[in-house]
Amino acid sequence: MEISPQIGKFLLATRPGCGKSAECRTTAFGRRPMTDKDPPHAAKTICGSGYNTAVSFVIRDFEPEDFETLWRMDQECFPPGISYSKRELRAYLGYRGAFTLVAVDTDSSEPQGFIVAKGGNTGHIITIDVVAGARRLGVGSALINAAEERLRAKGCRAVDLETAVDNLGALSFYKRHGYSVIRTWPRYYSNGVDALVLEKLLNGA
Repeated sequence: MEISPQIGKFLLATRPGCGKSAECRTTAFGRRPMTDKDPPHAAKTICGSGYNTAVSFVIRDFEPEDFETLWRMDQECFPPGISYSKRELRAYLGYRGAFTLVAVDTDSSEPQGFIVAKGGNTGHIITIDVVAGARRLGVGSALINAAEERLRAKGCRAVDLETAVDNLGALSFYKRHGYSVIRTWPRYYSNGVDALVLEKLLNGA
C-alpha cells in the first residue's frame, strides 16, 4: 500500500482562524502489541493546569475502539492536506515497530491527546495531537515524556522528528524538551514547505 509522504508534521494549530495556540503534531507510522517489557503508563495520573481549566489525565496504550476519536481529533487539529485520511491513520497505527499512547481524562474517560512513535537505534516521534480544550495543560509534554521513556526502555539512544520550518510554536515546544535542529529537508511537505529535522539524545538508553 502506498503511504502519503506526510511524515513528521508537528503543528501548533496553524489552520485559518485557529491561531498558533494548540499543541498538535509531527506525524506518520503506528503501534505494536504490548509486551511484558513495556512500562505501565496507565497507572500514572497526571494533573495539569494552565490557560485552560485544570485537567487530570492518565497515559495509556492505544485501544482499537479509540480509532474514530483519534481520527476526528486529527481532523480538528489539522487542515485538509495535513490531516490524515482514515486509511493513512490506520496504516500508521499499524506500522511495524511503532506504538501509540493516549492521554485520557480521568473524569470523562475521553481521549485528550495522543502520540505515535517508532523504535529503532534512533527512535522517531511521528505525531502528537492534543484537543483544543486540553492545550497548555501539560498533555503534550506528558505524552512526549512517556514516549521517550518507552523508546529509552526499547534501547533507543536518540529520538528524532520533523517539523515545518515556519512552525515557530512547534520549534519552541521541542527545544523546551531538549531537541536540537540537525538538518533541513527541502520540500518535505506536500505543500512544498521545508522541514527541520530535530534530534534529542536519550540519556540512560
